[in-house]
Amino acid sequence: MLWIMRFSGFFSAAMLMVILSPSLQSFPPAEAIRSSHLDFNLRQSVRLSVSDSPTRFLFRRSPLYRNAEHCSPRDFKFTGRFGVCDPSLVHVAITLDVEYLRGSIAAVNSILQHSLCPESVFFHFLVSETNLEAVVRSAFPQLKFKVYYFNPAIVQNLISTSVRQALEEPLNYARNYLAELLEPCVRRVIYLDSDLVVVDDISKLWSTNLGSKTIGAPEYCHANFTKYFTSRFWLDKRFSGTFLGRKPCYFNSGVMVIDLAKWRRAGYTKRIERWMEIQKNNRIYELGSLPPFLLVFAGDVSPIEHRWNQHGLGGDNVKGSCRNLHAGPVSLLHWSGSGKPWMRLDSKKPCPLDSLWAPYDLYGHSH
Repeated sequence: MLWIMRFSGFFSAAMLMVILSPSLQSFPPAEAIRSSHLDFNLRQSVRLSVSDSPTRFLFRRSPLYRNAEHCSPRDFKFTGRFGVCDPSLVHVAITLDVEYLRGSIAAVNSILQHSLCPESVFFHFLVSETNLEAVVRSAFPQLKFKVYYFNPAIVQNLISTSVRQALEEPLNYARNYLAELLEPCVRRVIYLDSDLVVVDDISKLWSTNLGSKTIGAPEYCHANFTKYFTSRFWLDKRFSGTFLGRKPCYFNSGVMVIDLAKWRRAGYTKRIERWMEIQKNNRIYELGSLPPFLLVFAGDVSPIEHRWNQHGLGGDNVKGSCRNLHAGPVSLLHWSGSGKPWMRLDSKKPCPLDSLWAPYDLYGHSH
């Protein structure tokens, strides 16, 4: 029954991909708009009673996902001896907030459904609101997770205006502080946006060999990299000179494998903050949390297969129009851009690929 349950959701998605395959095409990358946001000065769990959870969050309980027989024996039980520091765990960080909660819950459900060892996946939820833990627990009673509070004041004065207001939310910037927030024993983490679903075993992404690099992500070297920064940036050698000696390529920062140990040693959080400070005074880019990552890491990224970020399904940052898939295999579907599948489905105006997100939706009023 376990294999049938896991396979059925993916089978329906795969069938639709086959049907749509004649129209597969590449498209310009769009920035992932839901990222994280946390406070390294406030490393703590956030707890609340079930009675405190908002009544409008009516999520169905997910199926109970168990490890396959080949999983490590230690994976079957989350022991108190190791806890979050258990070396057998796969660590995944996702943000939780009211607006994108439905997407986050669907993302978690998709990861568990397609994982061969779901009991070995540990979720790190980043929040700026303290009333969401009970919602997660009600949907996933057996889930291994911890909630971390991020104080918006940490980045409030560093955020500049963007092409879309959603990109200015402090929670978009939590990924900048993962190395400070998560326990020192957590040396690697997969960061995922809230507007995606995983249709492959997350352990495959986890096992990515980063080599000497700090982060891994799918790169798109065919994209027009210059458009991510203003003409002022490119004309001023104090700024554009940062790319000397590098061959920068666009990457979407909504799906990353991060070596936290290397990040901590190199102090990358401070480097990102420095570019945000420069942006406040010089206006060197127009987007939100992506450009600082490009400034620090572009040209120094361990490339991951494109299948792990079929991004841009939410359209552009203004109209959110329908998009097709990149040609090639699919392990992760990402609705970066302004159009979100749950909003389009509820409005009865979905895009064709939104039906690939729907099987993972646990929202009580959606079916």
